[in-house]
Amino acid sequence: MEKLQQDLWVPVGDGERLHLKRICGREGGAPVLMAHGVMANGRTFYTESGKGLAHFLADAGYDVYAADLRGRGRSTPKIGPHSRHGQTETICEDLPALHDFVRRKSGGQQVHWIAHSWGGVHMTSCLVRFPEIAAEVASVVYFGSKRSVRVRNLNKLIEVDFMWCTAARWLIKACGYLPARRIRLGADDESDKSHLQSKLWAQPRPWVDSDDGFDYAAAAEAGHLPPVLYFAAANDPCRGHPEDVRRFRDESGPHLSRLHLLGRRAGHLHDYNHVSLLTHPDAPRDHFPLVLDWLAGRYDAVAENY
Repeated sequence: MEKLQQDLWVPVGDGERLHLKRICGREGGAPVLMAHGVMANGRTFYTESGKGLAHFLADAGYDVYAADLRGRGRSTPKIGPHSRHGQTETICEDLPALHDFVRRKSGGQQVHWIAHSWGGVHMTSCLVRFPEIAAEVASVVYFGSKRSVRVRNLNKLIEVDFMWCTAARWLIKACGYLPARRIRLGADDESDKSHLQSKLWAQPRPWVDSDDGFDYAAAAEAGHLPPVLYFAAANDPCRGHPEDVRRFRDESGPHLSRLHLLGRRAGHLHDYNHVSLLTHPDAPRDHFPLVLDWLAGRYDAVAENY
């Protein structure tokens, strides 16, 4: 199937633009909006050579839009010492603008939302804060998404407590932003505000917006979320540990959901990690078909196995 591929931009803020990579398998196909995590961009979901979840879904007939959040990827301007936006802007401005753009492009269809890692926190926060948007979302799939990191192990001590919470703040103090790409800590950079806000939420603290005090946990209790499939990787010690994924699901209020472990003991080909659950060459034949089941509303075809 020959796919339509486009680079699109959505205006937000004060002269800023968000980049969307559109990979369309069929005009009129159900639209999918994808959001990456921290220190990343939309390339999490696709390669120029035609690999990745975005291409997999387009091959199945979906109209896929992989976003670069503000300042990341091909969005402009790039993150630097001048950047003042954070996750509040992602939740309250960027995701609503991207969703509205995709809805208009698709003729008003309901949109499926998909995220990796911290992108799931952004998406759920947006959905519980804006129930009118949640009503326009057909279903949701998260890969390794968690909010607070509560597991205790050596990886958590090094990667979260030292690298993310301590060393990254030193770098930001020196540079004015987190130059993660330059020091090869991640695929893209983070603003001071986005890092600080995510650092606060990654700790066992209340799920409350630091800008205006909005209580996301309280709003989640209203139960407005669409059906959500949570994938957790068996070999993910701290960036998306299955226990932390479960805690994120539980604090997101009452909603139809499945928590599905991607590991050998659950019948999968590999014990996937935080990255390979999306990028492994076997993913399209191993667990990507479960995404198709979920998007098609075949929820009973996806097992709760953790």
